[in-house]
Parts: sequence; C-alpha cells; structure tokens
Amino acid sequence: LTMMVLVACSVIALTFIFERWLFYKHTAIDADRFYIKLRDAFRNDGIEKAISVCNSSLAPLALVVKSGLEESSKNAQAAAEMMDATAIDQRTKLEKNLSVLGTLGNIAPFIGLFGTVVGIIRAFHALSVSGSAGPSVISAGIAEALISTAAGLVVAIPAVIFYNYYLRRVDTIMNEIESVSKKILVLMGFKA
Repeated sequence: LTMMVLVACSVIALTFIFERWLFYKHTAIDADRFYIKLRDAFRNDGIEKAISVCNSSLAPLALVVKSGLEESSKNAQAAAEMMDATAIDQRTKLEKNLSVLGTLGNIAPFIGLFGTVVGIIRAFHALSVSGSAGPSVISAGIAEALISTAAGLVVAIPAVIFYNYYLRRVDTIMNEIESVSKKILVLMGFKA
C-alpha cells in the first residue's frame, strides 16, 4: 500500500514538474531585450506600437506592461495601479501548482518512513510467529521495509529541488516585472 501511494506521489510530482517547466519555457522572455524593443517602439511610433510589441508575447512581463500602457491615457496613477494589479494576477499564475510540489517534497519521506515502520513490525511479527527462525527471516523483511524509505526520498528530492528552482524563477520574473514597469512609467513621462 505504501509503495502504491509513493508511486502515485511520484506520478503527481513528475506531472507538475513537467507542466511548470512547459509553462515557464512557453512564457520565457529576455527582459532587457524586451524593454529595449518596447522603448524603441514607444519613442518612434507611440503607445499603439508599444502595445503591439506587448501583444507579440505571452510572457507575464508583456501582459503587465500592456495593461499599464492601455491605462496610460488616464493618468500615471491608473497606469501604475493597473500594472501592480496585473502583476499580482501573473504571480498567482506563475505560482500555480508549486504548493503541490512543496507538499509532496515534505510528505514523501514520511510516507516512506511509515512504510518502513510497518515493514519492520511485520518482520518482527514473522520472527515471533516462526519462533526459532534466525536472522534471515527478519533481514528479508527489514530490507523490504527500507525500500519504502528509499522510495520516499526518490520522490521527495526532485520535488523539493524543482519547487525551490521554480520559486526562484517566479521571484526573478517578478523582479523583472517590477523593474520594467518602473522604466515604462518613466518612459511615459510619469514618476515611478
């Protein structure tokens, strides 16, 4: 039963690792290059051209900047507030399913440990039932039980590694969003 639970956990972890990897790859953008392209479009052809530059990307950064550009005709406050609100929405999308990886990384070793404890209990029970049987009866049971702990670690380690990697990626993207948003406000003649 424990191994079945751990196999299910590993399938779930791999699914979300792969799903997030595809999402981040699909929405990746070079923030510096994007800003330069956006700045040049804005200076040469105005806001409409800058918005079309944003429309050419699905990156969270482009969506945030686009929301500010669309509100820029109202006032600086409206543009800044809209970019902040959109950035919050994008952070939620960037962090989607990361809690599943974090949870699996935390609980998988405990599930494996539970399997080990149950296996050792069974091994000692088999020893007590057989009476005079030697260490071979218990060693086979303990070896089988320890596989549960190893399986728990095999699930937990990649889940934790990717959880931390993806969290760092979210922080980097959010920093880029904040930086470019302020630059865009300045470019539009507003104080950031």
